Amino acid sequence: MTEPRGKRQNIMTENSISLSTHNGIVIPDNWAGYNLDVFSLPSHYCEDLECVFIPHGVIEDRTERIANEIMKDLGDNHITVLCVLKGGYRFCTDLVEHIKNLSRNSERFISMRVDFIRLRSYCNDTCMDEMQIIGGDDLSKLSGKDIISTGRTMSALLSHLGKYNPKMVKVASLLVKRSDSNNGFKPDYIGFEIPNKFVVGYALDYNEHFRDLHHICVINENGKLKYKV
Repeated sequence: MTEPRGKRQNIMTENSISLSTHNGIVIPDNWAGYNLDVFSLPSHYCEDLECVFIPHGVIEDRTERIANEIMKDLGDNHITVLCVLKGGYRFCTDLVEHIKNLSRNSERFISMRVDFIRLRSYCNDTCMDEMQIIGGDDLSKLSGKDIISTGRTMSALLSHLGKYNPKMVKVASLLVKRSDSNNGFKPDYIGFEIPNKFVVGYALDYNEHFRDLHHICVINENGKLKYKV
């Protein structure tokens, strides 16, 4: 990745990556990623991937920066971290660990409890009238609390959480994808804004495969065919 220089901005040049204070690291549509040969990858996945799109080390550094931003905004608060499974668990785990480390070494302290939920809006291939929230404690306990939510499918979840009158809700998302189907929702903390590509790894899956990849990669057509259900 090319490191941005000068003032932070949203302007792209060919093969460049910029950092915006609002959008995180913005990866342009023409970003080709990294050759698979220069990274350590499980051999059984190599023929199924197009490229390493975001290396694990870059993900870790960006996650630590988001933890810093959360500390600045919410230090001296008691918060509930609500992780949306399954794709969000790696990001959530790493983010919480960074916040803990920063909090231990800071005059400002964040007291955290962590809960995990899954969202279900489909039964087979049919969209249900109401979103199902699976797992997690009684959400009425969120009343009056500060909440950091990490995961996807946020609009429906935020609407549901509003019924419990939390004091404040902030959303942290590792990835935001640019696509025509995007409803315009923007998280409060963004790791990377990426093109409309199907990415896997770092807990993101294709039919439950590739979650064990450390890097975020682009799946190729061979991989989609091999693991199609």
